[in-house]
Amino acid sequence: MSHFRDQGYAVLPDIVSAQQVSNWRAAVADYVAQTPPPAGHAGPYFLWPHFDTPRHRLLGLYGNSGVGGVVQSFMHHEFLLDEPEFAQLALTIPPHPHRPGAPHIDGLTPTEDDGRPGTFTVLAGVVLTDQQQVDRGNLWVWPGTHLRTGRWLREHGADALRTAIPYPPVELGEPIQVTASAGSVVLVHYLLAHNIGGHFGTASDERRETVYFRLHTAGHRLRWREVVTSPLVEFASR
Repeated sequence: MSHFRDQGYAVLPDIVSAQQVSNWRAAVADYVAQTPPPAGHAGPYFLWPHFDTPRHRLLGLYGNSGVGGVVQSFMHHEFLLDEPEFAQLALTIPPHPHRPGAPHIDGLTPTEDDGRPGTFTVLAGVVLTDQQQVDRGNLWVWPGTHLRTGRWLREHGADALRTAIPYPPVELGEPIQVTASAGSVVLVHYLLAHNIGGHFGTASDERRETVYFRLHTAGHRLRWREVVTSPLVEFASR
């Protein structure tokens, strides 16, 4: 817990069983088959299925895998997580020899329909392929930047987030690549600087697959200014 509070991310291994990973991957394969990438595509490829029914396949997998309960354990007891509204299927197809030059914050372009920045509490990624080596489509993070960004927003006001694109002008430090085995869950604080990395494998290597959920605690949208200026307010202190 302290690692997440200080660093802004955590890797939780062995949350999703091998059989559940197979079920998740089968669902991802079906969605990709319905909307495949262009022939010969290499690099990132995203799909964004929205949960327009409580019986949505991915929402069922989220519930059956216990991911929500694991993430809830990181929350302050006063803040219960809402069900996710959509998922991001994040693939990286090799070869894609790329290193990100700068990080970003999600939800700033585009904003939500009412103009509010698309803030949320925490990003939860279900890792479906082995990412224990670097340069396999791994997520890049800049540890501690959630706290430095929170201080910057306290100084400049929460609404400064609207124009702090792609990321506020804070000291970034050195990035790291998040490594994780299949079945892990990766948690990332909303304000943490992050980006997608390259996949330096060959065309015959396995693509990277992660399913992300942007999770809100109940009432988050009404208190977003407090949340971004006090970035640990929604999280447990232990």
